[in-house]
Amino acid sequence: MKKSTLLNSEISYMIANMRHTDMIVISDAGLPVPDQVPQIDLAVTKGIPDFLSVFNTILSELRIEKVVFAEEIKNCSSHLHTEIIQIIRKIEHDEQIKVEIEYVPHETFKTKTAASKVIVRTGEFSPYANIILSSGVVF
Repeated sequence: MKKSTLLNSEISYMIANMRHTDMIVISDAGLPVPDQVPQIDLAVTKGIPDFLSVFNTILSELRIEKVVFAEEIKNCSSHLHTEIIQIIRKIEHDEQIKVEIEYVPHETFKTKTAASKVIVRTGEFSPYANIILSSGVVF
């Protein structure tokens, strides 16, 4: 049995196959998924699993160099946004890296998801609780 934090075989497989600048999306329960993008649906019910649990678990195995948010998250889910930024700042400190942060309008965000390798759907019900993670390199 796998020993590390991430036990979901589909997510683990996707991360293992990501290369520099490949993108993975972690979404709330309502983000539309483009037809050509695979979806890993973790949503069980409202709030389960929550966005932050999935985000933290994915970050335990994925080196990131950039994140993209819908700019609406800052006002509509400010508490969640603040927590995500704190996690990113801790990663920057612990891994001695810089993570670029980009904000785009929600409509642009949805368009950008079409280029992702996968969308991981959570049970999160907070508005605009979506993020695009761009893969970095570990060397």
